[in-house]
Amino acid sequence: MELMARIQRALLSVTEKSGLLPFAQKLHELGVELVSTGGTAKLLRDNGLPVREVAEITGFPEMLDGRVKTIHPRIAGGILAIRANREHMQSLATHEIPAFDMVVVNLYAFEKYASRSDVTREELIENIDIGGPTMIRAAAKNFQDVAVVVSPEQYAPLSRELTDNQGSLSPSTHWRLAQKAFAHTAAYDAAVAARLARINVDGQTADESDLLPETLHINADRTAVLRYGENPHQQAALYSFHNGGIAGAKQLHGKELSYNNLVDLDAAWQLVLEFNAPAAAIIKHTNPCGCAERETLAEAYLKALEADPVSAFGGVLAFNQELDENTAQEVGKLFVEAIAAPAFSPGALAVLQSKKNLRLVLVDALVRAEAVVRSIGGGLLAQTPDRIPFDFSKVQVKTERAPTPEEQRALAFGWKIAKHVKSNAIVYARPGQTISVGAGQMSRVDSVKVGAMKAVLPLNGTVIASDAFFPFPDGIEEAAKHGITAVIQPGGSVRDEEVIAAANRLGLAMVFTGVRHFRH
Repeated sequence: MELMARIQRALLSVTEKSGLLPFAQKLHELGVELVSTGGTAKLLRDNGLPVREVAEITGFPEMLDGRVKTIHPRIAGGILAIRANREHMQSLATHEIPAFDMVVVNLYAFEKYASRSDVTREELIENIDIGGPTMIRAAAKNFQDVAVVVSPEQYAPLSRELTDNQGSLSPSTHWRLAQKAFAHTAAYDAAVAARLARINVDGQTADESDLLPETLHINADRTAVLRYGENPHQQAALYSFHNGGIAGAKQLHGKELSYNNLVDLDAAWQLVLEFNAPAAAIIKHTNPCGCAERETLAEAYLKALEADPVSAFGGVLAFNQELDENTAQEVGKLFVEAIAAPAFSPGALAVLQSKKNLRLVLVDALVRAEAVVRSIGGGLLAQTPDRIPFDFSKVQVKTERAPTPEEQRALAFGWKIAKHVKSNAIVYARPGQTISVGAGQMSRVDSVKVGAMKAVLPLNGTVIASDAFFPFPDGIEEAAKHGITAVIQPGGSVRDEEVIAAANRLGLAMVFTGVRHFRH
């Protein structure tokens, strides 16, 4: 195997110091001279490793509160000099500049500060790394001579390769490290630009109207190559922005997650986040075929399943609380593809891990998306999440009869579900339980009919929730045939008065929310 020149001198300057000591120890054992700065140098020295300070090489101390340490020709030259270029090497000799064969650098934790709601512009600016990206890019540019290391995850495999090759790395390793380095600095710059775009000229965080920036920076690490996309002839991969949500979830058990599993898990997870009481959602092709909230998670699951047990077969589940053993016993009676929850009890894991292929996914409930992005031909669409709070006291009663307290509870529940159903969306509901769902039809009246057709539980006495207005009275007239008693919808149709008149004629209660929840 072809190898590059042996690593003889390494520059180490890291913010994230986890795993550094064993890696530095390995470099020392291989005869590599260690050069470092500030806190990194102190860590190495305190642990018995010989280290040379950068200031010894530059002839200048760290200055400007640490802003200037490595920005110096004697550092940049030692990184950028092409070993095969005679003039470059002569310049190093003339100016007595040592060459660096490895640069180990990671950057100020800008995103840690950026995530704080109370962070000031001054704190953000002060935590923008300058010297780090400069060294990384310089080393990556000169990849054929310099190995650049930007992540603690790289230490172990590099240690093994260096040990196996007496201090050398392969050309392919050098190139992969450079690729990773350029991606690393690009992501860092994008994070800085995206966060600063949310701050106005006065240094304050912009209001809701400015959350979609002029330039959309998207940088995500590929965390998995999937077997295929929606269909076997399509390629697919998972990219993650951070460690939260479905993209950053931890898989505890089961076979590899598919593209469709991930899409359905996200739909299920977003739905159960609507509820504070124990809630369960069953998703099929991104639409809920059952959802319920009850006093216990097991009761919620059974009520969700009761609505459409046929569609639930092979579905994806999500729970908003720790999945307990009792609930797991009930879930174990049904074939499901995947389950998402914020926690799994040991008893639940013991039950569910007996199913070899069932995917169990642990999700961070605190991480919520700041923007919803999807691709179209030639570009991207972005919008803020649909999280407008719902308060039943603010709805407008439009009919002669106001909804009863029980109907109010059913309408409020159905309204939360309708937000997560593909348009045109109709949800038949009782308090805390979906009864049936009509989704994705080209006309609203057809969604009403589909929901009624799919119902396995009695519809008499239920309510319906509609994600958008009824353009004609036919929708509520059709629903009334099946015994519904109340309707919740946004209103806003030019025929609202006709729809209201029909509801009055049929003895229905109907409220307008003034808010639409299309989901395309």
